[in-house]
Amino acid sequence: MRARRSKSLSIDTLPPVMLKALPGKISDIQCADLLHFWPFVGRPAQLPPGGDWRNWLILAGRGFGKTRTGAEWLREQVKAGAMRLALIAPTMADARDVMIGGESGVLSVCWKGDRTHGGELLGRPVFEPTKRRLTWRNGATAMVFSAEEPERLRGPQNEKIWADELCAWKYPQATWDMAMFGLRMGQSPQVCITTTPKPLGLLQEILKDPSTAVTRGATFDNAANLAAGFLDAVRAKYEATNLGRQELYAEILDEAEGALWSRAALDGIRRERSPALTRIVVAVDPPAGSKTTSDACGIVAVGLTADRTAHVIADSSLRAAKPSAWAAKAVALYQTLEADLILAEVNQGGDMVEAVIRQVDESVALKKVHAGRSKWLRAEPVAALYEQGRVTHARGLDALEDEMCAFGTDGLASGRSPDRLDALVWAMSDLMLKARGEPRVRGL
Repeated sequence: MRARRSKSLSIDTLPPVMLKALPGKISDIQCADLLHFWPFVGRPAQLPPGGDWRNWLILAGRGFGKTRTGAEWLREQVKAGAMRLALIAPTMADARDVMIGGESGVLSVCWKGDRTHGGELLGRPVFEPTKRRLTWRNGATAMVFSAEEPERLRGPQNEKIWADELCAWKYPQATWDMAMFGLRMGQSPQVCITTTPKPLGLLQEILKDPSTAVTRGATFDNAANLAAGFLDAVRAKYEATNLGRQELYAEILDEAEGALWSRAALDGIRRERSPALTRIVVAVDPPAGSKTTSDACGIVAVGLTADRTAHVIADSSLRAAKPSAWAAKAVALYQTLEADLILAEVNQGGDMVEAVIRQVDESVALKKVHAGRSKWLRAEPVAALYEQGRVTHARGLDALEDEMCAFGTDGLASGRSPDRLDALVWAMSDLMLKARGEPRVRGL
């Protein structure tokens, strides 16, 4: 929501929802002050978190109101007495056109009636493009920097920094490091980071920092200020895609360097309806224990079509489960899909794996397999099937697909075992990489 100029504000211009929130009858001057009072206008998620934090990281989807939030935060810091501030954008054009001059930028949210908390008149700042500087009436300045030139941050000292679209910075680590070296003035140096997330190492580093407070939000949180046509269009096109998860819902989607699968490729193989299947296998990759720190139990179902295309049907994997729990889950999926086989890896349990499954249903068709090669070597021929266009996915396999794209030559960055992927590889290998008997056709 863009703040309107005070000369056009009166009690009659207030929206009904704001009129209901008023404490009583107020003058037009008070109305103007109120409409420029961010805690009244903004949503709760757009207000700074409490506590002692150094980094406020706002991870939110497109259209959430990140720019307005950052600009209002910067404005409040000046009102609170900060004198040396900085703005960092992906490029100087972004700083000028979005952070400063945009409809939600600093020049838009500030107004001629702004005052410091002590009552000193601030007004709107003056932007001097050639000096790359915003200046307020009381002498407070905000220098403007581009992430294309990290070295320009070497030397300047600041009390507060607004860093916009960090995940789009050309030199993220170098820019961040130089900015942090200069964030050393005032009683409480702080940085507000507004960004739509991407799988960036620096972002993970900031998230893990104990001095970071995190606000998360989606595009649709700001539906009241976005065109209905826009919301309908992005839902229709991106709702069930990885791009939508990132750009609309602000999920951090890791993709390992050199991974066997890419998110773009997986986006293109989803099917709305399951095809007729000739054979269905439920593969189980049991964990070594049932503690919260133990690996998950991978449980994935894959079917085969008459033209020998594989279709990944379901992922029922679960974590921190006792053997009886994951066995029941696997058998339930087997029975629901009327599957032909439960395929269980026995490296982590031997006869125990078969025993717990048969305790649930002794009549299931069960085949035990033993892994003799590394996970990467077993996954490579399955990845080749994807490249050949011989695999499709059902919708709703987000956790499995996340693991597929995050699995690199060194495994998962988290250090955990890729249990969902292991189960997928076992099922696909049995269906697609070995000779099959005469199929029986079945539809789901």
